[in-house]
Amino acid sequence: MKSLEERLQKRSIKPTAVRLLIFQIMSEFKRAFSLTDLETELETVNKSTIFRTLTLFHDNLLIHTIDDGSGSMKYSICSDTCMCNVGDLHVHFNCNRCKNTFCLESIAIPPIQLPDSFLLESINFVMKGMCNECSRFFKK
Repeated sequence: MKSLEERLQKRSIKPTAVRLLIFQIMSEFKRAFSLTDLETELETVNKSTIFRTLTLFHDNLLIHTIDDGSGSMKYSICSDTCMCNVGDLHVHFNCNRCKNTFCLESIAIPPIQLPDSFLLESINFVMKGMCNECSRFFKK
């Protein structure tokens, strides 16, 4: 659990027992997760505590948010070097079959040239299709 504590401390987050528990569960997800996913895994933790912790983690750049069009905000843990600026952004993939969303960190969002006097605040780049697990059930 030491490395989890260190990751929280690197982002100026005090590693309390409940924060470590929530971060540990987050770390076990192999896909982006929602508040509901965390509530399911953390039955003994109050929903408002989970939400406040998500907000703290997001504000301190430990996690990033993903709007995959499902109507439910998803979250994913940032890499140690991520500062959540435009240069750190990557593509996300939402599976039409299982509805899971995945970070594709190896695919950076390409530079976008905006018209003069436009100010970029965020980018949402979500590809949709079938993930590797779901696509294996269909002939190519």
